[in-house]
Amino acid sequence: MNQPKVVMIGLGYIGLPTAALIAQNKTYVHGVDINPNVVDTINAGKIHIVEPELDNAVANAVKEGYLKASTTPVEANTYLIVVPTPFKAKNEPDISFVEAATKAIIPLLKPNDLYIIESTSPVGTTEKMMELIYSERPELQNQLSIAYCPERVLPGNVMYELVHNDRVIGGINESSTEKAVDFYRQFIKGDLHKTNARTAEMCKLVENSSRDVQIAFANELSLICDKADINVWELIKLANKHPRVNILQPGCGVGGHCIAVDPYFIVSDYPMESQIIGKAREINNYKSFWCAEKIQTAKLQFEIKHGRKPSIAIMGLAFKPNIDDLRESPAKYIAQKVLQNANNEEYFIVEPNIESHKVFKLTGYKEAIEKADIIAFLVAHNEFKNTNIGSDKVVLDFCGILSNK
Repeated sequence: MNQPKVVMIGLGYIGLPTAALIAQNKTYVHGVDINPNVVDTINAGKIHIVEPELDNAVANAVKEGYLKASTTPVEANTYLIVVPTPFKAKNEPDISFVEAATKAIIPLLKPNDLYIIESTSPVGTTEKMMELIYSERPELQNQLSIAYCPERVLPGNVMYELVHNDRVIGGINESSTEKAVDFYRQFIKGDLHKTNARTAEMCKLVENSSRDVQIAFANELSLICDKADINVWELIKLANKHPRVNILQPGCGVGGHCIAVDPYFIVSDYPMESQIIGKAREINNYKSFWCAEKIQTAKLQFEIKHGRKPSIAIMGLAFKPNIDDLRESPAKYIAQKVLQNANNEEYFIVEPNIESHKVFKLTGYKEAIEKADIIAFLVAHNEFKNTNIGSDKVVLDFCGILSNK
């Protein structure tokens, strides 16, 4: 393979599609991942995640020699950091993966190189990495371009949105911003908005916090309507007839690697100022607990009424409809919570977007609906929307399957 122009550290849900997109544009990409199985899979021209169109993009890029994976970085012109930023205790962001990825490429850096972080990060992370780089390579001071550019794609539509969505790009100085913009302009058709690194970091966090707050309002309404004996789905549909009202749909909580996570980056650093953002997180987390309690109550009521234990279908494990991604999934939490309280009932766990799970034994959705006494819809997968459910079934609809048919 020719000398790579781009090193991509992290080949997960964002890193691999981004690497494939860059490689599609006839730019050499050296992908890095700490998992040898991921590396071997990609080098075989295959993928380890489910994402439409990604399989063909990776297969072609590998076949044509524009994409290669390894567990270690090599020298390049541009370095992209796309690694996870998990949490330590008390929901404090952990940037150790970003730091480790940065340390791995520090010996390879040379004047005029471009270093970009895409990982969701606390405000000030890009500046911290700049200080780390220059502390170990002081001779490179002011000779590198360093920037932050967060992704803003939707799982299930990543390959399209990577190209067409606008991006916010913030450098540590103006020249870094310009160089990063020039890099992304080769692959992206959406508008590229220039700012500084701190604003770009906060922009990513604010986008997802905004969604979380809006969802929390819908989830709070669902709790109120349950007590008030009002159909929340009908209520929201009617309220949204107002020309300036747009209430989102409630669900069983909030999941995924962004909306359920990013608000904590703000709350952790600015606890006194982020009252609404912090409360929204509490409401959305509580909704999952509430759903699990609702299933438990339905189970006990069925046993009292019928004198036998019910069979229960848990419909959906993914964090949103029609994807295979279970990260931070409230549905998965609810399934675990319900099974912890199991007492010899029969359970059918359904997730049509994955073939198997190491914890849950999965059942086909048609079989589960046919055999279960209690059906709890947690995720509005398309498969669930056109099912016929007998009038003898107890249905708990936490995601609007029945109301939005």
